[in-house]
Amino acid sequence: MLFAGYGRENRNRSENMNEQMVNDIVKEVIAKLQISESPSGKHGIFTDMNDAIAAAKAAQAVVRNMSMDQREKIISNIRRMTKERAETLARMGVQETGMGNVGHKILKHILVAEKTPGTEDITTTAWSGDRGLTLIEMGPFGVIGAITPCTNPSETVLCNSIGMIAAGNTVVFNPHPQAIKTTIYAINMINEASLAAGGPDNVACTVENPTLETSAVMMKHKDIPLLVATGGPGVVTAVLSSGKRGIGAGAGNPPALVDETADVRKAAGDIVNGCTFDNNLPCIAEKEIVAVSSIMDELMHYMITEQGCYLASKEEQDKLVATVLTPKGLNRKCVGRDAKTLLGMIGVSVPDNIRCIVFEGEKEHPLISEELMMPILGVVRAKDFDDAVEKAVWLEHGNRHSAHIHSKNIDNITKYAKAIDTAILVKNGPSYSALGFGGEGYCTFTIASRTGEGLTSAKSFTKSRRCVMTDSLCIR
Repeated sequence: MLFAGYGRENRNRSENMNEQMVNDIVKEVIAKLQISESPSGKHGIFTDMNDAIAAAKAAQAVVRNMSMDQREKIISNIRRMTKERAETLARMGVQETGMGNVGHKILKHILVAEKTPGTEDITTTAWSGDRGLTLIEMGPFGVIGAITPCTNPSETVLCNSIGMIAAGNTVVFNPHPQAIKTTIYAINMINEASLAAGGPDNVACTVENPTLETSAVMMKHKDIPLLVATGGPGVVTAVLSSGKRGIGAGAGNPPALVDETADVRKAAGDIVNGCTFDNNLPCIAEKEIVAVSSIMDELMHYMITEQGCYLASKEEQDKLVATVLTPKGLNRKCVGRDAKTLLGMIGVSVPDNIRCIVFEGEKEHPLISEELMMPILGVVRAKDFDDAVEKAVWLEHGNRHSAHIHSKNIDNITKYAKAIDTAILVKNGPSYSALGFGGEGYCTFTIASRTGEGLTSAKSFTKSRRCVMTDSLCIR
């Protein structure tokens, strides 16, 4: 397994996965991958959302009666094809959306293929005693309606499909219009994988022209019992207001807290590596830093002298605010762009090794309080640890999504964890370790902080069913 092997090797090399190591992994992955041509057909692609749902419903009638082994054969094909086409998917995503980093997106696809749970996540609970046998089984919902973002278009589609199909469902996607070509490619590939394994077509479906109207059809359709939204607060609110069961993976503004006990040099590397991964598109990525005053200058020193960070002046900060923020929100032309490109937009020329923009500011600074999804790191100074926790909790805005801390004080880590109360908390590492990249655990690109499921997996897309046999089948 490509990715699992890299994780073990990296842990042996060092606790800190630096930028050079990430680049080395990218080169090795590209060298090993066999890139396939674009698929010739358009399996699962429809002009009308009602037709897409009907096709997925027919496919689900087949999938629900397949054995777990048969489902796993489909999933194995999806994993294999995702690895084979990782570079194609990565390049398509960057070209279509203009966001992110091809090399990092390749790694994300490998991560999905290697670490997204499949049928092994579907388990049974049993009670056996004098009065008989009771089972709790995980059953499918049916056809799931999923809304996906342009920041991780194919990664989210593939990750969701693996988990949903493993649970016995099929899925209809209403993707972000800015990523429809990439999404169509991924959905076609998923159906090719199913057909090659003897499964049905249309296990994943979408429409050629996704709009708010097609999304509304999906959310109101009688044959869609479960909705899964991965995106901003607006789309998650819409799903949770639909009257249906909803899983909402919404926004975050993850703070990275650094206290006086931290390995400051390592913290600087971890934070910048996490912040700059795929140009800060992952929702879990470090969006700002809160540092206690006693180590603040040391942290800034390492970020600027060793981690390729550019210290923005007050004038440059003001220009960045005017460029990356608009009255309607983020300037989409800036989201997922690298630091050099962002600085070029305000007339600042920097060398290629500059990968992050840093500055010191108050927590209310718009480049700090807003979730930017670009490699800009504002650093907030705190007088002590308690003050740092208070500022970090404010900056997270109650999203309960992700947060990070660099500390060697277990009591401080515990206090912060209870106060911030997020679905993900990374201690002494880069943010991407939360997804199994250089850390333990499985991968997901749908982190349901709003509705409480946390890191979703196949079991998240099931409903509990109790099966009771009285006074029989106990053979103790």
